[in-house]
Amino acid sequence: MAELLNQYTEESIKSLDWREHIRLRPGMYIGKLGDGSSMDDGIYILLKEVIDNSIDEYTMGFGKRIDLRIAEGMVTVRDYGRGIPLGKVVDVVSKINTGAKYDSNAFQKSVGLNGVGTKAVNALSAWFRVEAFREGKSKAAEFEKGVLTREHKESATDQQNGTLVSFKPDETVFKHYHFISEYVENQIWNYCFLNAGLTIHYNGRNYLSKNGLLDLLTRKTNPETMRYPIIHLKGNDIEVALTHTGDYGEDLYSFVNGQHTTQGGTHQAAFREAFVKVARDFFKKDYDAADIRQSICAAVSVRVQEPVFESQTKTKLGSLNVWEGGPTMRSFVYDFLAKELDNFLHKNPSVAEAMKKRIEQSERERKELSGIRKLANERAKKANLHNKKLRDCRIHLNDDAPSKSKDDFFQKQKESTIFITEGDSASGSITKSRNVETQAVFSLRGKPLNCYGLTKKVVYENEEFNLLQHALNIEEGLDGLRYNNIVIATDADVDGMHIRLLLMTFFLQFFPDLVRNGHVYILETPLFRVRNKQKTIYCYDEAEKQSAMRELGAKPEITRFKGLGEISPEEFAMFIGEDMRKEPVLLHQEEHIQKLLEYYMGKNTPQRQGFIIDNLRVEKDLVEAMGL
Repeated sequence: MAELLNQYTEESIKSLDWREHIRLRPGMYIGKLGDGSSMDDGIYILLKEVIDNSIDEYTMGFGKRIDLRIAEGMVTVRDYGRGIPLGKVVDVVSKINTGAKYDSNAFQKSVGLNGVGTKAVNALSAWFRVEAFREGKSKAAEFEKGVLTREHKESATDQQNGTLVSFKPDETVFKHYHFISEYVENQIWNYCFLNAGLTIHYNGRNYLSKNGLLDLLTRKTNPETMRYPIIHLKGNDIEVALTHTGDYGEDLYSFVNGQHTTQGGTHQAAFREAFVKVARDFFKKDYDAADIRQSICAAVSVRVQEPVFESQTKTKLGSLNVWEGGPTMRSFVYDFLAKELDNFLHKNPSVAEAMKKRIEQSERERKELSGIRKLANERAKKANLHNKKLRDCRIHLNDDAPSKSKDDFFQKQKESTIFITEGDSASGSITKSRNVETQAVFSLRGKPLNCYGLTKKVVYENEEFNLLQHALNIEEGLDGLRYNNIVIATDADVDGMHIRLLLMTFFLQFFPDLVRNGHVYILETPLFRVRNKQKTIYCYDEAEKQSAMRELGAKPEITRFKGLGEISPEEFAMFIGEDMRKEPVLLHQEEHIQKLLEYYMGKNTPQRQGFIIDNLRVEKDLVEAMGL
């Protein structure tokens, strides 16, 4: 004990400047780092922090356009707001807790509140440049990893007022990072939906919404499965759009001051609760809450003074009051819906009737499944799930987080991953090489059933689906989801591709929220190992193989991996660790689930036949080029 005390001396106390602290503890400022394969990875938070400032200018009535360009890892954002006061250009991006958001007269109901955002971007960028244009003058400064490298003098300019920020994320922090265009476009559309009339010009294309959340739901829903026209309600500091569809699950989008709160919060919880109560009151029947919200597609946006978010990334609202001394978020949302939605349903009886029919359909389906669910749950217990099908990770062997280590638990929960694989050899390799703390393995037995067009009854009647559902804990929705990352790990051959397709069909058909919320991925493993006596290079495609051959020269040894089981556990550990490559399963804004499934998994239409023939031709040419 005395030895430990002697190790804790004055030298143990360290003071870090703002830049060092951000670079040492980036998770405190931008959440997880990642490589860009997840929508909440750090590079998208950097982008958001810069654009948020431009959005705040727009909401204050300055500048109706934002220009955004991303090319070769470099980001440039130009707005046409008031421009940073020239004397403070360096300070606002390099002095912590410095900014105009503390002045409620300069910014009201803004997103950026803590004076941290652009400082984090600056500190975590290999190169960062800011330039302000204001009343015919400009001022610029350049930084590297947060360190000022050049401060330009004020000069005359003919540029419009506004601010120009350019940055390149630091590759030593964000390893192998890449921006996925679909994620960026999703961010942009959300900004536009929440700021009707704002134009964002991104890489040659204009994004604009004229009808706010009505446009958002129009893009998110398939008119063929929509049960009634979208209900669009607007009030002071609140906007709501909602409808019911034919899909399973709840599709909810919530926003605070123009910020997409992907993890919800008090406003989203208030909407879910208020919608149930208003529906029960209007129809004068005590429907089950799950039946009312089943198949709903809705968006809610609120404007709040001094919102309290649960982290710097602002993905979950924690504040209870809409404004100081005002109503709680729960009563604010409920009072709005109780008046506006109730009035709408009285004035539109056909919509009310369609909503009632959809709720009662969900009620019938739930009751029809109740008996089957009970038997399925018993079967799952008898199958001894945790020992046979699922090799769980340690953080879930006891799902109660120890109170003294909750922060550590929740961080590991973000990292929690389940690999879904097929066959003993593949599951064996992953099981031996995984991180047992945060990574689990679920082993399939053969190919899953093609469940397109089937009802949810099959989820309980099919043993594989029933056990997978229990392993993920998604029977009642995503609130209990046990793994943040669901990774489909199959061989890179025809059978493996087929299994991927069948699993994606299962998720899209019955649990589409998993895909919409970015939880489902495809594991990428190397196709080739190229090595000589000095060096080994793993290659994920033909181009990487050719590059490796040129690098190693003199006829290196080349191994073609035909299946996951051929990769040794020692090698596999390198591919599912910190540098794991995984591609997200994405839904494009314009794609609707049932149309997508019908095209790929429905009847053999001429269109699909053409698609298959064209892609078989490409595959054949690729195989011949690879000499396989």
